Amino acid sequence: MTDSDGEAIADLPPSAKLVYKVLEYDGPLTQKGIVEESMLSARTVRYALERLDEVGVIEEDVYFADARQNLYEIIDQPAEADAAVSD
Repeated sequence: MTDSDGEAIADLPPSAKLVYKVLEYDGPLTQKGIVEESMLSARTVRYALERLDEVGVIEEDVYFADARQNLYEIIDQPAEADAAVSD
């Protein structure tokens, strides 16, 4: 879970880690849903999503129920990466 600069989730601010965990537990959510679940401000959630996107651990899709919003979810890791993380 690193990008080309070598930054990992562990190097991100606490707000980004919290947003990652919210997405991990509650599945794909809109930004509004993340704000409600994490109890962070909308601005903080936007910043956290930007940082998670820079690291490459989340993806953004269109939320078909309301096309003005985006749906965020964690990108699935390959099986080899999961094995390496658990060792």
